Amino acid sequence: MKKRLSMTLLLGAAVLLILAFGGCTARPNASSSGGKAILKLNNGSEPTSLDPPMGYDQVSWDPLNNLMEGLTRLGKNNEPQPAIAQKWDVSADGRTYTFHIRKNAKWDNGDDLTAGDFVYAWKQMLDPKKAAPAAFLAYLIAGGEAYNTGKGSAGDVQVKAVDSKTFRVTLTSPQSYFISMVSNPAFFPIDQKVAEKNPKWYADASTFVGDGPFKLASWKHDSEMVFKKSSTYWDKNTVKLDEVDWAMVSDSNTEYQMYKTGQLDMAGVPTDLSNQFFKQGKVHVVPQAGTYFFSMNVTMKPFNNINIRRAFAMAVDNRQITDYVVKQKNVPAYGFVSPGFKDPGGQDFRTHNGSLYGYDPVQARKLLAQGMKEEGWKTLPPVVLTYNTSDNNKAIAEAIQAMYQKNLGITIKLANMEWNVYQSQQKAGKFQFSRGSFLADYGDPINFLENFQTGMPINSMQWNNSEYDSLIRQAKNEKDDSKRYALMYKAEKLLFQQMPLFTTYFYNQTFLLNSQVHGLVFHPAAYIDLKWASKNN
Repeated sequence: MKKRLSMTLLLGAAVLLILAFGGCTARPNASSSGGKAILKLNNGSEPTSLDPPMGYDQVSWDPLNNLMEGLTRLGKNNEPQPAIAQKWDVSADGRTYTFHIRKNAKWDNGDDLTAGDFVYAWKQMLDPKKAAPAAFLAYLIAGGEAYNTGKGSAGDVQVKAVDSKTFRVTLTSPQSYFISMVSNPAFFPIDQKVAEKNPKWYADASTFVGDGPFKLASWKHDSEMVFKKSSTYWDKNTVKLDEVDWAMVSDSNTEYQMYKTGQLDMAGVPTDLSNQFFKQGKVHVVPQAGTYFFSMNVTMKPFNNINIRRAFAMAVDNRQITDYVVKQKNVPAYGFVSPGFKDPGGQDFRTHNGSLYGYDPVQARKLLAQGMKEEGWKTLPPVVLTYNTSDNNKAIAEAIQAMYQKNLGITIKLANMEWNVYQSQQKAGKFQFSRGSFLADYGDPINFLENFQTGMPINSMQWNNSEYDSLIRQAKNEKDDSKRYALMYKAEKLLFQQMPLFTTYFYNQTFLLNSQVHGLVFHPAAYIDLKWASKNN
């Protein structure tokens, strides 16, 4: 599951939306510190990992997207463009891609970047011993799923270094989003020479090796990171910033105070000042492809009962949460796939499938009574809602607790814990009822829906449904986009008929920005791109 720390500077965007402040024309790179252009950002917390397939969250991928680069990179128009690969060929059947790597593609330690580095990295991602949370993204590679699930070998994975600068990959079926997908940090290369000598190469600035616009100059763990412009990046002349300083502050009030005093160039919008800042036009709002939701573990009482799950979903007023708790102009969510994805007929996925449930406290109370009768319960088993620590998550959990008291006449307990512990326990299915979040990894609805197949990392509700699994498999192997969307529409409806989760709102990103900063680019896969950014006085 990808983490999102609401109300701190974790940036992203909605599918098919790009926002480059100040446009694409960079202003002169004026002095911000001793003649250098230094951008000051907040990462929110320590990256989970800077090993590309392991840091499956925003606090890892925001830094990684600027320290490293894949075969393609999402451009300022939000379309994939040549990056480490200067061009590629596609076979007649649409399954085999041959990428031609730039002759001047280098690692920042001076090593030549080769096709073998991609073969190594992608097989590392799929290695079952590594247990990379992003591995499922590579299941569209022929042999990838079999290797990752212990039913095949590394040799079966259809990736090959034809020569030192030619990389070939064969897919299970033609997929229109593949070129976009390989811009995702999970698909970044790894310097094989470095990784084989030091398996923990990614854990410290002194050993980290990247191939992107910036180099990791220093890293004080749980405190700060400093990036410097890379001298070896193939497109270094495009990069205008000299340095990026990243803080790691999880408290939104502290972040805002740092913004006010010039210690940060960007900050989230404090809830208590939200209305004022919106009225003054100071807030930048970027829609984002992602969903805030709650998981109900179907293996634990009382959520083994479908009617009780439905009752818990329908007793929550999402509009109250967005308007009076979060106060960031979010759209209430009554489906999982966020707006912004157009089917072949030009209709938005969310518009087509509509609201799959709604707020109805009267019906919720009836469903709760019905479920308790079915289970033979006179009193509801104790319920604990667990969330990862943040002021936003706490406020939402308290609002839901109050709604259950009012609408269902029940009292639930709340519990919170820090992200790294929370993530591992949630993934292991340890929680009865917990807060979840998803941000898109690439620009297609299947990325939202594939998460709830049996055994997937984000499926913390321990739900499994053979019909759902079949629909997702069919969609992932269907080359006809109209048929593929029909399968995805059906799958999402089935998910909400069974209701192992309920949604709260679709993400957006609201933030305050230093007027000296220009050219920031926000991508659908929930990470920020600093390649084109500049800062002047």
